Amino acid sequence: MNPSLPSLQSTGRSSGPLQGAARAAAVLPLAVLLLGVLAGCNKQVQHAPDVWAVVNGKEIKRDEVEKYYHTRVNPEGPEPSQEEALSLKLNVLDELINNEILLERAKKLNLEASDGEVEDKFTEMKSPYTEEEFQRQLKQGGISVDDIKKSLRSQLSIQKLLNREVVAKISITDQDVTDFYNANKAQFNVAEPTYHLAQIKVTPRKDKLIRNRKNDDATNEAEAVRKVKMLVDRLNSGADFAQLAVDYSEDSNTASTGGDLGYVLESGLNGPQVDPALKKAVLALKPGEVSAPIQARDPDGVNYHILKLISRQSPGLRGISEPQVQQTIRDTLRNHKEQLLHLAYVAIARDEARTTNYLAQQVVEAAGKLPDAAKSPLPSKPAQP
Repeated sequence: MNPSLPSLQSTGRSSGPLQGAARAAAVLPLAVLLLGVLAGCNKQVQHAPDVWAVVNGKEIKRDEVEKYYHTRVNPEGPEPSQEEALSLKLNVLDELINNEILLERAKKLNLEASDGEVEDKFTEMKSPYTEEEFQRQLKQGGISVDDIKKSLRSQLSIQKLLNREVVAKISITDQDVTDFYNANKAQFNVAEPTYHLAQIKVTPRKDKLIRNRKNDDATNEAEAVRKVKMLVDRLNSGADFAQLAVDYSEDSNTASTGGDLGYVLESGLNGPQVDPALKKAVLALKPGEVSAPIQARDPDGVNYHILKLISRQSPGLRGISEPQVQQTIRDTLRNHKEQLLHLAYVAIARDEARTTNYLAQQVVEAAGKLPDAAKSPLPSKPAQP
C-alpha cells in the first residue's frame, strides 16, 4: 500500500481509485465569491479566494483539493491538459464535499473514529515499510503524518456510518440466491480443471520494496536457503500457511493476502512464464497439501516457491448446494445491493445538506476562456447585491 493520502470514500459521483495522467503544473484560480448568507439574517459572508466549496458552513480549501489531486497523477507520465487537470480536481472536490456531509452525519450519531482506531489503522498501513522508506514516500507525496491520520479518521468514521445505515440493512434470502443461480448458470460451468493456489516466495537477491509484515528479505543464496528451511520447519510444526506468507513471503503482490494466488485454470499452468516445475508440483498436490520448496525460474530470476493447493475444481456445472457457489452468489448480491443503497443514501444526505461548489461555478463562468483562466488567479469579484 502506498503511504499517500488514503483513498477518498467512494460515493458513486466521481472517480474512485488513485489514477491519472501526470502532475499538472497549472492550478485553477478562484475569484472571490460572496454567495453565503448567515442563517437568520441578511448579512453576507465573504469567502477567501482559496475556498473552493462550503458544506454546511465548513470550508473546503484549494490546498486540500490540490493535495489529493497530486496523489492521483503520475509525475513521470505525460502532463495532462488544463481541462484534464480541472476535471480531476472537480472530481476530487465532489468527493470531499460528500465526505464532509457523511462525516457530519457520523459525528451526530456518535460514530466518529476514536484516536485508538486511527492509530491502529495507521500502524497497519505503515507496517510494510521501513521508517526510512515511509518518510521518503511522505516527502515524495508532499503529505504529512497528520494528513494521513486526518484522512484515516474521516475514512473510518464514514465506514462506521455506512455500516450502520447501509450495510446492516442488507438481507440476502435463499430465494435471492436461487434466482441468481438459475439466471446465471453459465458462469458456474467450469470448462477445465481449476486450482485455487497460495504461495510463499523467497528470492535470493535484495528487493527494493519488501511488502511482508516483518520486512524480511533474503539478500543472497545462502540467506534464501536458510529462510526456506526455517519456513519448512515452521510449516511442519503446524504453523499457519497464510500467516507465514503475510510475515515472510517476498512476493509483494500476494504477501498481504496470505499468499493467495486466486483460481488458476489448468491451461494457465502452461503459460510461457510458468516454470514446468511449478506445474508439476501443482498437479501432484491434493487439496490442503503444501509442496516441498520448488526452485523455479520467474520473470525476475530463479526463486524459491512453497505452494499450497487450497482447492481443486473439476470440469462441469457447479451445483447451487456447493458452499463456494453459495458464498460467491451471496457476495455478489450483497455487493450489488450495497452499491445501490450507498448511492441512494449519499444522494439523500446531499439533498439535505447546504453546499456551494465555488470551483464548479468558476469553471462554468470561465466557459470558453477556461484554459487562460486556469493559468493565474483572477481578480476578486465585487460583492453581489
